[in-house]
Order: sequence, then structure tokens, then C-alpha cells
Amino acid sequence: MSGKSRAHSLRKGRFSGIGHAYMITATVHERVPVFSDWCLGRLLVAELRQAKALGLADSLAWVVMPDHLHWLLVLRDGSLAQVVQRVKSCSAIAVNKARGGAGQLWQVGFHDTGVRREQDLKRLARYIIANPLRAGLVERVGDYPLWDAVWL
Repeated sequence: MSGKSRAHSLRKGRFSGIGHAYMITATVHERVPVFSDWCLGRLLVAELRQAKALGLADSLAWVVMPDHLHWLLVLRDGSLAQVVQRVKSCSAIAVNKARGGAGQLWQVGFHDTGVRREQDLKRLARYIIANPLRAGLVERVGDYPLWDAVWL
């Protein structure tokens, strides 16, 4: 397998619609476990909340894993790519400032899945918040500090 990036292919056929729900996965550059430091993870959480405050997206569920983010959202303004790029860019600035450094935080692009049926939302939210359990990071979801869901 070549080392050539396939990020451009993540955009092919991408549609984003206001009022539609999406499950997003964004990965830290080279899968470095930056967010093992929960203080840095809280900086990403602040950007997810800022997206809500600005009216860009409603977060239904999210979990910040050591090297990636899962985010279930309803798009409220702009395109999906614009909203995700804003969160990634602003969180990278905040994390770099906190670490006293500079450089790329996120891999280029992101993976998205459009949620077609409302009854799938809670199932996807459960999947998202159970990630720390499946990864063996905690024994109970409540022991992991970097997640939230609107149903709780």
C-alpha cells in the first residue's frame, strides 16, 4: 500500500444538508494519542460547544478518544465540511497554544455518515459513547470524562 493520502476521496459525493444528522470521525495526525491528556481533550470539547453556541450544529453525542473524535450532530448552518473544519482548526490552535508548540494536529479530511432514520440516532449515540469501553480505557462509561449525549 502506498503512503499516498486518500483524503481527497473522502469528499467525493459528500452532501450536507441543514437539519440533517451526521456521524463524524476525525483522526489525530499520525494517530498520536494527544487527547490522553484530558485537559487537552477539554479544549476540543470547548470547540464542540462553541459550534452549538454559534448555531452551526447541535451535538447529539460525542466522545473524544485519545487519537480521534466521534461526533453525532445535526447541521444547523453552513456545510458539514465548514463546521468540521472550524472545530478542527480552532481546536488545533488551542491545543498547540496549551502545549507551547505548533504544527498539524488533525489528519486531513474526516469520515462522515449521514443518518437517514431518526430511530438510528440513539443506537449511534450508544455506539459512540461506548468507545472508551471497547478500547479498554475504562470499565464503566461514567468513568470516562470526555463524552456527552443529549439523552442523558
